[in-house]
Amino acid sequence: MLTVQDVRLDPENRRVWRGDREIEFSRMEFDLLHALMARAGELVTREELMRDVWETTFWTSSKTIDVHLGWVRRKLGDDSRQPSLITTVRGRGLRFEACAVSGANQR
Repeated sequence: MLTVQDVRLDPENRRVWRGDREIEFSRMEFDLLHALMARAGELVTREELMRDVWETTFWTSSKTIDVHLGWVRRKLGDDSRQPSLITTVRGRGLRFEACAVSGANQR
């Protein structure tokens, strides 16, 4: 079981909770969230996500990660304009914050 902030992820049973509420994710959404939570506090590049989640070394679409990330954020209730869970580091990658943050995306 991975627990970061108030999000719990059970990789074996592919289940996720935020607080006491269980949230359903598609296979790719779950894999993206798992990849980020497994490295909480670390910057994960888009290349690493494409390799680890989509199992490809090439970009099938420049928006693939963004679309799935939008769905994950929405389901978690993480405002993309002022995220507290998943921060975008422009031009570098994404980070699941080990501790709650406030404010806009990091530049």
